[in-house]
Amino acid sequence: MLRIERSAWILAFLSAVLQTLVFPLPNLYFLSWVAIAPLLVALLRARKPETLQLEGAGKLLAATPLQGFFLAYLSGVLWYGGSCYWVYATMKQYGGISPAGAAGLLVLFSLYLGLYHGLFGLTLSLVAKTSLRSALVVAPFVWVAFELARARVSGFPWDLLGISQVDNILLARIARVTGVYGLSFEIMVVNAAFAAAFVARRRRRRALLAASLASAALLQGARWIPLPAIAADRRALLVQENVPVLDASDWTPQYFEQTLSDLSRISENPPVGDGRHPDLIVWPESPAPFSSSDPLFRSRLSHLARSAQAWIVAGNVSVESGGGSPLNRGRLFNSAALIGPNAEWTEHYDKVHLVPFGEYVPFKRWLWFAGGLTKEVGDFEAGKSRRPLTAGSERLGVFICYESIFPDEVRQFAREGAEVFVNISNDGWYGDSGAYAQHLKQARMRAIENHRWLLRDTNTGVTAAIDPDGRIVATVPRKVRTALNASYGLTDDLTFYARHGDWWAYVCAIISLAAVAVSLPPAQARRTP
Repeated sequence: MLRIERSAWILAFLSAVLQTLVFPLPNLYFLSWVAIAPLLVALLRARKPETLQLEGAGKLLAATPLQGFFLAYLSGVLWYGGSCYWVYATMKQYGGISPAGAAGLLVLFSLYLGLYHGLFGLTLSLVAKTSLRSALVVAPFVWVAFELARARVSGFPWDLLGISQVDNILLARIARVTGVYGLSFEIMVVNAAFAAAFVARRRRRRALLAASLASAALLQGARWIPLPAIAADRRALLVQENVPVLDASDWTPQYFEQTLSDLSRISENPPVGDGRHPDLIVWPESPAPFSSSDPLFRSRLSHLARSAQAWIVAGNVSVESGGGSPLNRGRLFNSAALIGPNAEWTEHYDKVHLVPFGEYVPFKRWLWFAGGLTKEVGDFEAGKSRRPLTAGSERLGVFICYESIFPDEVRQFAREGAEVFVNISNDGWYGDSGAYAQHLKQARMRAIENHRWLLRDTNTGVTAAIDPDGRIVATVPRKVRTALNASYGLTDDLTFYARHGDWWAYVCAIISLAAVAVSLPPAQARRTP
């Protein structure tokens, strides 16, 4: 393999750093417009000509496909390691595995997901063999195609590039048509323009840079255009439990009952109240051993619903009777129960998309170093339905924790008739790392894509009411046991994205495949010795 220029490696590394700084906690979102540009330049200026007799000797050429893979793979591995560093602390603290095992999981995680960056580089290098201009034109399509692959193949669309613009309300509305992938595409177009300025001949560089800077400034400037508030005529009480992650032995009957009593008291008499009666009370997903089969848990929630004359959504572990042998405990589900003002448990939602290494351990036989993790992680079953829960005249689209990062899955609640989204989560596993803020941004994008109010209730924060433009209109401090009085509204219209899903991402995938096909040499040429 021909030697890759040192400058190309440096640019790939720089791109990884910039991509990491885009997302919380650094949250330098404006860097998204230039974060990928160094990688693009690296791919298109990676090696010297093979012979000095070539015209333009001394000018750097595009990477070969294999070189392109390794350049982009480096960038991807570093980006995943830098952005998802919290995997290490979470696995070590709550997974019951050694520091070495936790580090191993983070490394494997980064090496695996970095493959998508690598394949992006390989694809772009293939197209660049035909034309550098073609490679720059097709780059946004290829990027979105691999973001789609990340969601569909690996099931981890964490921090898609478009999420960086969730606060850019006017620009983010594109997502109602294309989903977050349309924003990723827009950002990549500007990155490609910046890269073109450094790949083009010097006499054109100044004009291209000026045009790229103007485009980025114009698009980012939309963030500061004020928009009117959205009317809200309903009231919810979101209980932030702030329950610590404890061993099962720490949950004595006395501590369990005290916790339930305290949460019930806060639900009936919130610390900060305005005298308005809530239509809905929400308890989050939490590490507490709240089970739908526990008589005390059921009776407390039933009493609360009757006393408050409100509907309640409460996170819990539900058990489906196994029947037969007494050794068969039945199947466990991570669930949200719906309790009516008449104290009846009417419906429940079982989490469909479970968290790998959180609610089940994939590939147990091969992860020998994570033996402690396989003992700590729950063995949950996946639910089957995304049907909204009916709370009187309201239809609630309830999804749990990790499910909020999947655009196509959340939009199915809206398509099935959900008028408001309720996302219950336990972000306490992340501690004070950037993960809780990253998670919040992704949940906010789901509100934008589907034009729905989102009531986000978490164990330790961030608990918030989010309007259909993705704005946080009310919140409470993190890591405090309290309750948020939150206004919200009901919406029954369907956005184009809610109706048609990831159509734009699939268009990008088709265009990418076509570009690769056109770039490949004819079969006859490949057979020529």
